[in-house]
Amino acid sequence: MRLDKFLCETLGVTRREATILLRRGEVTVDGNTVKVASVKVGEESHVEWQERHLPMPGPRYFMLFKPDGFVCSHEDSNNPTAFTLLDEVNMDKLHFAGRLDVDTTGLVLITDDGQWSHRITSPKHKCEKTYRVWLEDAIGDDYEQQLQDGIQLRNEKGLTLPAKMEVVDFSQNELLLTISEGKYHQVKRMFAALGNKVEQLHRESIGTIVLDESLEPGEYRPLTAEEVASI
Repeated sequence: MRLDKFLCETLGVTRREATILLRRGEVTVDGNTVKVASVKVGEESHVEWQERHLPMPGPRYFMLFKPDGFVCSHEDSNNPTAFTLLDEVNMDKLHFAGRLDVDTTGLVLITDDGQWSHRITSPKHKCEKTYRVWLEDAIGDDYEQQLQDGIQLRNEKGLTLPAKMEVVDFSQNELLLTISEGKYHQVKRMFAALGNKVEQLHRESIGTIVLDESLEPGEYRPLTAEEVASI
């Protein structure tokens, strides 16, 4: 692929704008400054613009450890957006494949592949998500069965789909909950219907993709090919 075409596709610039970037000496290929638009680059090439690595054009997939206080949107008037934690080009093309509330932490997946994210968010695909939940009051003896049977949420016509609950620590009112839906504030509303309140919520996994233990809050990494293929 010609270098100028590569820049157009990765940076979202015009051919003329790509030529200007090259003339300014802002682009390197394999460590060497290149100003010629017709230079060929391929999968093995390492291209940087302003010292930022540019991957070959194609769908992008990331996992982010979302901290408390960030919203999953491009813009918000009250809270910082989680997109500010990423350092990527063409940010406007990326979207969240399943959002988290501003006060919920944990795994979020980010992509520019709409079909891939649809398989996560569409109810018909029943993609499981596992949350670590801390409740205000004690875990009821009947919670596991009620969650398995389905919960009637306010302003919803039918019961929630069966959910799986695993107690982690009775003394801390801590449990794991796996659901296959994504209704608005669903986990919080489910426990509210049981007469309890979620004090803290953290998403640990989506499908078989588990939040990387090496990531600190606010950090992210690309998904592996295996993780992408698992959805």
